[in-house]
Amino acid sequence: MTPYVLTVDAGLKDLRGTDHLLHALAAELALPESTFGCTHLVRDERPRVALSFAVESEEVLLRAREGLTARGHVVTDGAPDAAGRAVLYPGMAHLTGTLPIAELLSRSAIDGVTVLGTTGPPAAETPVVTRDHVRPQWQDGALVLTVQPAAGGTLTPFEVPDPTPCCADH
Repeated sequence: MTPYVLTVDAGLKDLRGTDHLLHALAAELALPESTFGCTHLVRDERPRVALSFAVESEEVLLRAREGLTARGHVVTDGAPDAAGRAVLYPGMAHLTGTLPIAELLSRSAIDGVTVLGTTGPPAAETPVVTRDHVRPQWQDGALVLTVQPAAGGTLTPFEVPDPTPCCADH
């Protein structure tokens, strides 16, 4: 990853709200498509979700820092951890519909795909039903998408676009 990384801790407690803020800030700041925007779970006395932006140059970093602080955000250098969940990344807009794994990898910054419950990599021609919601995570310096088996020999990203809140039926 690039050394040009900023973190914003807006005190949010949910991924959906943090995803929304991350997208809104990236649009308001007109960050380039090469930007990586990630969420990070902060596990301390005040659990929350922080967000980070990794950009390609010091110039973009300085512009982003200025724009974020002008909007009242506290900005720190670096990422909270090395295991961020990528919400924005190069090529993400091209991961819609159903794509073979090889195409998913060639269209985006995702480095690999892993299937829950298996030890080996899936075949390159295996279709992934993206549900237009693809959230890979950084693992040992690589951007990896975790998928799960689905109907008809397809795979789907493990993270669903609209999760049911805990205790929704209570």
